[in-house]
Amino acid sequence: MTATPHASMATMPALGWDCHAHLFGPYAQFPLAPERSYAPPEAIDTQYLALLATLGLTHGVLVHPSAYADDYALLLHALAAHPQLRGVIVARADTRIDLSTLRARGVRAARFSHRRGAGANFAGSASFDDLLQMRKPLADAGLHAELWSDCKALPGIAPALRQMPFPVVIDHMGGFDVEAGVDDPGFRTLLGLLEAGSVYVKLCVYRNLPGNLHDKVSLEAARPFHDALLRANPERLLWGSDWPHLRVAPAPDAGALLQVFKEWTASATLIDQILLHNPARLYQGEQT
Repeated sequence: MTATPHASMATMPALGWDCHAHLFGPYAQFPLAPERSYAPPEAIDTQYLALLATLGLTHGVLVHPSAYADDYALLLHALAAHPQLRGVIVARADTRIDLSTLRARGVRAARFSHRRGAGANFAGSASFDDLLQMRKPLADAGLHAELWSDCKALPGIAPALRQMPFPVVIDHMGGFDVEAGVDDPGFRTLLGLLEAGSVYVKLCVYRNLPGNLHDKVSLEAARPFHDALLRANPERLLWGSDWPHLRVAPAPDAGALLQVFKEWTASATLIDQILLHNPARLYQGEQT
């Protein structure tokens, strides 16, 4: 299903975190929602735990896939079985779930989508309007927000993001545009939010490259964006494998992606900050 990650990597920080992954199945126990936009192969908890061990990481963040709609059974089952994991649900304003019970069960956030272009939002996703309506209930429940957006859409919502009563985590490096470069107004907006501490940003490089390319030469096109984010505010950066790499064939080697992150970041102190301290503060400890 996915390439085997490198086992010969330099030692990663103890208790390090992978902050973005998804589970699917087993489908006999956890079937997908009838209304969905994709049907991936199974990617089960034991496979993910094996990946973490190979990467030298011990904690993971499971993001509820839209293909499960409002059925959180798989996510909650995995969190109960594996206390080293944390969860992110997808919830709309009309979703019938008691948010106040979720933090005790390992859930730390709700995910929303706000992107430009065709297919920006799809079956099972939640919109930015949902986030605006759910600000108080999420805050009261001790949860934060995660946002799948892009640099075309971010400028229009940046003022609202600055006013959120909880941290907002931007997925996939803010959907930067390689062709527009680091001086693109949308990417500069992302850097401003990051510098101010208004958001966290997940470092996940290949999703923003044409064709989701992930060989080492292709990834170099994303290096200036990584470097700019690192300069802006390393205390608000996270790393995510994006396993099992939905709708990407062939799938990336998660170990190779982690190695590229380490090489680009260079400083052992900053690697430790991003893989250990930042996610532990956000997903395990108190909100800041």
